[in-house]
Amino acid sequence: MGQSFTMRILLILPLLVVLISCKAQTEEELEIPIPDTSYTEDQVSSFYEANKGNKLESISKGTVGNGSLVNGKLFPFSGPNFQYFDTASYMEKRAYVNDRVLEAVLATYDSLYTKYPDRSFRVMECSNEHGGKIAPHRTHQNGLSIDFMTPLARNGVACPDYDDDGVMHYLMDFDDTGHYLEDKSVVIDFDLLGEHLIILNELASQHGLKIDKVIFKKELKDELYASEYGDLIRKKGIYITKNLTPMINALHDDHYHIDFGIIR
Repeated sequence: MGQSFTMRILLILPLLVVLISCKAQTEEELEIPIPDTSYTEDQVSSFYEANKGNKLESISKGTVGNGSLVNGKLFPFSGPNFQYFDTASYMEKRAYVNDRVLEAVLATYDSLYTKYPDRSFRVMECSNEHGGKIAPHRTHQNGLSIDFMTPLARNGVACPDYDDDGVMHYLMDFDDTGHYLEDKSVVIDFDLLGEHLIILNELASQHGLKIDKVIFKKELKDELYASEYGDLIRKKGIYITKNLTPMINALHDDHYHIDFGIIR
C-alpha cells in the first residue's frame, strides 16, 4: 500500500497545485493557499451558462496524448443521477468534452436512470476548454477522454460515502479483488461498472464514436470479466488495457479512464 500511495501522491500533486486558488494574501493570511470550495450552487450554475460552449460542432484535433479541442462543450455540473466530482476542478475549466462524447455520456446516464433512479454517478476529469496538456494527465488533450468514478457497494447496496471527496478521491486505494483498503466492507460494484461500459459502448456508436480504450487496473480485470456483463464486454470487443506502467496501473482503481475514437 505504501508504494502505491506514494505513486498516487507524486502524480496527484500537480493537480492539487492547479486546483489551488491563487488569491492575493496579506501577511496575516495563511502562507499555504487553500482550494476554494465555497462556490454556491448559483455560482456554479451561472458558470455553466456562461461557459458551456457554442452550438457549433466540436472538432477534436490530433490525439488524446497530443491534441487540441475546438468548440468544446462544458459537461453539466449535475443532472438527475450524476454530478461532476470536484467543484474547483470544474471552475478551472477541466470538464470540457467533444459534443459527441457529451451526448453519448448523457444518454447513458438517462438509460441508467430508468433502471437505477436512486443511484448517483460521478464524472471525473475531462479536458481543458481548448484541449492541450492538462496536468497531471498524460492524455485528456482533445476532448475524447473522460474519467469515471468507480461505483462502490457495501453489502450489496450502493455506497456513496466517498462520492464527494473531490480531487482526493483519486488517492483511494483498492486491493486486487476490488476492496477498499481503508474499509474492506466497501467494494467496487463490478456489475454496475460493466453495465455502464456496455450501455456507453452502444450509445457511443449511435453518436459516431467507439470506445478506443479503457484504462483500468489490470489486477481488477478478472473481477470485471467475472461480473454479470464480463462475457458481453469481451464479445463486444471493448478493449481494456493490458500493459500499464506500475504508476498508471496503481492509479486506475478508484476510477476508469475511457478514450473515445470518432468513426464517422
